[in-house]
Amino acid sequence: MAGGTKRLPRAVREQQMLDAAVQMFSVNGYHETSMDTIAAAAEISKPMLYLYYGSKEDLFGACLNRELSRFIEAVRADIDFTKSPRDLLRNTIVSFLRYIEANRASWIVMYTQAISSQAFAHTVREGREQIIELVAGLVRAGSRTPRPDTEHQMMAVALVGAGEAMANRLSTGDVDADDAAELMIELFWHGLRGVPQDRDLDAAALPDKGGHNVAAG
Repeated sequence: MAGGTKRLPRAVREQQMLDAAVQMFSVNGYHETSMDTIAAAAEISKPMLYLYYGSKEDLFGACLNRELSRFIEAVRADIDFTKSPRDLLRNTIVSFLRYIEANRASWIVMYTQAISSQAFAHTVREGREQIIELVAGLVRAGSRTPRPDTEHQMMAVALVGAGEAMANRLSTGDVDADDAAELMIELFWHGLRGVPQDRDLDAAALPDKGGHNVAAG
């Protein structure tokens, strides 16, 4: 190529463009980021960028699809259902938050930028549903209380919402990943394992063999 630039395989060049685009979108936002800026960051010409991705919308969509896939695959890879319920919960939460800490630009593109655009709302919604399904499986595996699947699903929705809020704080540097993980583990674990003291109170209220109320002595 002109200027002695090394010719790269198409797949490598595509990833180079996406890497640059994710960084630029995360810093400047979708609307304020130009294709010229992305081309410069990727060290390619703007015509080449348009050759690979026909428009800024197409390029952002490609970034979003890649980042969502990487995120889901990374978290799924660390889920081990042979672990105890508490270790299963801990490993998943730590994996999730450490991924966000190491890929803050990615999270900003996936959520802060993408959810603000109607054009990409469907893609974000589909990715979120995959995450909810993963979490519902964790809830089902870790809960000591038998529940219908609809309750597992709704609990997963609530947990994912809390996780997203924590991830947003993490992506802006407001909180440390390990500190955030400990807070979430404590919060979620008490809900997943049930409330033993309530079960103890119920048992205490039952009459003993002599017909006396246990709680009353």
